Amino acid sequence: MIFSFEVLKTDTTGARRGRMTTPHGTVETPFFLPVGTQATVKGLTQEALEELGAEILLANTYHLYLRPGHELVHKLGGLHQFMSWPRAILTDSGGYQVFSLSELRKVTEEGVRFRSHLDGSEHLLTPEKAVEIQLALGSDIAMVLDECIETPAPRDKAEAAVMRTTEWARRARDCFQECVRRNGDLAQLQFGIVQGATFADLRRESARQLLDLDFRGYAVGGLAVGEPHEMTCEMTAEVTALLPKGRPRYLMGVGRPEQIADYVALGIDMMDCVLPTRAARHACLYTSEGRVLIKNARYAQDQRPIDPKCRCSVCRRYTRAYLRHLFAAGELTGGILATHHNVHFYLDIMRQIREAIEFGNLAKFSSEMHARYTSGQA
Repeated sequence: MIFSFEVLKTDTTGARRGRMTTPHGTVETPFFLPVGTQATVKGLTQEALEELGAEILLANTYHLYLRPGHELVHKLGGLHQFMSWPRAILTDSGGYQVFSLSELRKVTEEGVRFRSHLDGSEHLLTPEKAVEIQLALGSDIAMVLDECIETPAPRDKAEAAVMRTTEWARRARDCFQECVRRNGDLAQLQFGIVQGATFADLRRESARQLLDLDFRGYAVGGLAVGEPHEMTCEMTAEVTALLPKGRPRYLMGVGRPEQIADYVALGIDMMDCVLPTRAARHACLYTSEGRVLIKNARYAQDQRPIDPKCRCSVCRRYTRAYLRHLFAAGELTGGILATHHNVHFYLDIMRQIREAIEFGNLAKFSSEMHARYTSGQA
């Protein structure tokens, strides 16, 4: 198998600088995955993502299962060929999406029975089905089906979710390994997902149970869903303290620009978030000096780039005044340019974090980012 993960350097904070090798290229860690829900990062072409230096994308199992269908994608050569993306892809299990459809789904020991948000058709997503879909898609990294619950959650509900998450993970692992026995090594890594809400002992227990299943990587799920940032960090630290040092650690669904270094300092190697693309579509731009809410009248005659320190192609060419005009006029180009800049900004944060780990400066970098993002708009 053309997979490997190695930690090349550690920082006094606990941060790790490493490298993950996949069949579709090497990814420098820690890294950020731009979210390509339906096999596309909203507002960006694959050429633009290559220009930005994205080494891995996230795609959504739930959405691709419903449309266009995993069997069709497989028939057309797999997800990489279908979306013309030659670099690495991670697919989530679809768990978060079906659990968020509270009026359209029912959770049982078997799996999740839900109605499509597209046409109301009924489906059953089981741990085995999630494995089948992701193998058909051909992603490099596949997540197991887990049970996501709301935060805050009562303890009994969190305990039940941990038990179900472990049982589903065991079934997914058995299904995956059976496919390996039948077909030989598969060009895919399977990750388990730690749950436990905001209960430290449940987080530790969930991690221990998943370690027994010997996944190739481990994710921390069910966080950054409304709890304070400090609680997210506390729960993450409980988990990373138990995870094997030689396997990648993935914190799902985070985070804000000033928070990313905090998660890396806890030993996290990979993370994803819709924030850079979603904020861009709502005219919020991230810069080295803080947020720019580009619709504000103060930018109507501002001839500066979005971020004078940024070297992305948008900042090299366009002004704040022009971006404001595009949003005020309802032009699609405004969202496209803003998305290009924001994704560049996030990927560049990761580059700076990797550099800071190399030189032992991560704590200083983190402190400066927090200061910039608590001082208001740029």
